[in-house]
Amino acid sequence: MNELDEQAGQDALLSAVHRLAWPGTGDLVCEEAGHPAGHVCLAVPSAPLNPAGLSNSPDPSHRLDVSALQEALSGRYGRPRSLAMDGYTDPTVTQRTGLPLLTPFGERLVEMRAWAHGSRWIGCGSARFDDGIRPVVLVAEGQDPAADVPEGSSWVDGVVAVTGWDASGGHTVDWAETEARLGTPLPSDYKRLVDLFGDGAFDGYLQLHIPGSCFKTTDIVRQTAWLSEWARARRSSLWEPYELYPAPGGLLQWARTEQADAFFWLTEGTDPDRWPILITEDIPDSWVRFDGTTTEFIYRMLTDRQHPFSTARYFDNHWFESYGSED
Repeated sequence: MNELDEQAGQDALLSAVHRLAWPGTGDLVCEEAGHPAGHVCLAVPSAPLNPAGLSNSPDPSHRLDVSALQEALSGRYGRPRSLAMDGYTDPTVTQRTGLPLLTPFGERLVEMRAWAHGSRWIGCGSARFDDGIRPVVLVAEGQDPAADVPEGSSWVDGVVAVTGWDASGGHTVDWAETEARLGTPLPSDYKRLVDLFGDGAFDGYLQLHIPGSCFKTTDIVRQTAWLSEWARARRSSLWEPYELYPAPGGLLQWARTEQADAFFWLTEGTDPDRWPILITEDIPDSWVRFDGTTTEFIYRMLTDRQHPFSTARYFDNHWFESYGSED
């Protein structure tokens, strides 16, 4: 397969995946014999795909490279979960963490990476067939995580439940060093959130600022220093009537969106767990105040259609798109 054919096949396949993964595209029904309902398998050919993203090319040499496909999917949907590797399937995988991607292949599965997108799973890996090991790509229905948090649970636990996030991995941050570099303690629930989720965005929308982010603009330490210096050098009035941290009671940014919304803590008082949240859109005098914790804000954003920055108005299911590297 030449490079142009390979790129065209990959682009067409990615387009087919995106159409199927987007909310509101109807039921997923696979045409492969013996496969259960609730997913669609897509062929991985070198020849151009039809509008449904399918091809009947049986030649194993006419297949796109699975690692290239996984890299392309990671570029669109963030860091994947590894559900199976070298013929070994993670026994802890559940309906909520990607099991629908494994069921169609059973013991034939060799490898499977998974990406959550809205209410659906995207899977890319390989399985054994009569003609050898071949790449497989599929989109499967997810399971709506319980949005009702048991009484006594924290807002962090609520965010984990709503997104169906596998919180067993964790993300390592030296918080003592981070807070020393910033010159202030940070809200405890924000630190726990970062420890559980790491680098990424909720619903592909609200991107966290965290220590050591893979992007300079979302590294909370570097971006705080840069933003303060930029505002000082230009004597900017963009944040009036507030000042930026490290001014006393100044604004300290903890998240952003692609739509240029910026999310800050107002660092007033000595207890960071009581800092209010201020949000500004990319227009003058557009401040919105939220008197609650960081994780309460995110939970309500994911579940409350009346929330001013609600994603619940657009998605019935919610996810965290991870930008960190795989372990």
